[in-house]
Amino acid sequence: MAPVGIAILGSGIFAREAHLPAIATIGPSFVDLKAVYSRSEKSAAELAREAQSTLKLSSKPDVYFDADSSRNLDTLLARPDITAVIVVLPITIQPSIVLKALGAGKHVISEKPVAPDVGSGLKLIAEYETKYKPKGLVWRVAENIETETGYHIAAKAIRDGKIGRVKIYNARVVNYIDKNSKWYNTPWRTIPDYQGGFLLDGGVHTIAALRVLLPSPIKTVSGFASLTKSYLAPHDTINAAVRSADGSHGLVELTWGAPTASRSNLAFSGITVTGADGWLSVNQVKVVDGSHPVEGIRTTVHIAKRDEDGRDLGEVEEILDRTMDGVPKELEGFVNAIRGDDNGLGNPQGALKDVAFIQAGLNSNGRPVDIDVLMRSDVSSV
Repeated sequence: MAPVGIAILGSGIFAREAHLPAIATIGPSFVDLKAVYSRSEKSAAELAREAQSTLKLSSKPDVYFDADSSRNLDTLLARPDITAVIVVLPITIQPSIVLKALGAGKHVISEKPVAPDVGSGLKLIAEYETKYKPKGLVWRVAENIETETGYHIAAKAIRDGKIGRVKIYNARVVNYIDKNSKWYNTPWRTIPDYQGGFLLDGGVHTIAALRVLLPSPIKTVSGFASLTKSYLAPHDTINAAVRSADGSHGLVELTWGAPTASRSNLAFSGITVTGADGWLSVNQVKVVDGSHPVEGIRTTVHIAKRDEDGRDLGEVEEILDRTMDGVPKELEGFVNAIRGDDNGLGNPQGALKDVAFIQAGLNSNGRPVDIDVLMRSDVSSV
């Protein structure tokens, strides 16, 4: 089957450091990178050079930018040899570009979050489902945590009953962001014009992980949001008590406002899920791939052993390591969906639930917020 002709829209850190290597990983049988776009010629040209090197191309992808009407985004989207686009642009710009690309007849995979807030996300999804999905166009949200093999291994352990019925869970993410961070030093993050700042941009990853792991969806969020570091406005911290539809419940701690690197390094960030017959933890770690340590996901399963009378006999531990593969997996799944083999991951509705959780945590101020109600509501009514 011929590769899908694609273009990358956006030339920032994640386009360079994640999407180019992912394209290289899935290989030329899946995609053929034909063009790149950025608002400035300089940044687009730099991405094209990196693409040629990373993908070992005989020539650079074509460069498009705003200042030249003959080489702008409209011109790129008019190309019949470009079937799909990867949208890696600032949060507030992405929805309009998604619709523009769909309107040009292109399949789209856009970086998380799906939208800046629930209200705009609902409108975006409704327009896709009424106007473009019936035409056979595929739109997926690039939430790489949702496609990570490591999280799906952990979810299978839970589904297989290794820890029994899920009772409680918790998720902790403690990040240290100083003004030298490459993630901070991008203009749209320095002065965010969207709710939550890093909480929205990064927090949806953790909520997506819980969405994959938990057998029952989170229904109610009751939390508090605050700002620890003034330059991470509007908020950098959410602490929330949450309840799932099946009655299990947990705690979610998200902060990008750690005062020192040690607070982040020693926080033991990760997710634990406790059942009636055991528990498991999921953490991002360094794992050995050949002779080199690489980023990976470790699931540690603790299974309670009991005799026929229910007396405790200790526990058995099982460790499952997988290298991180989320970005290649999401791109591979996107191309397969275009070809008619959809694994269901990257659905915009699922990604909107992650945004809804963050929005609920930001606005709760201690009162319970029903995620299902929020997902049916306009943002102004929350």
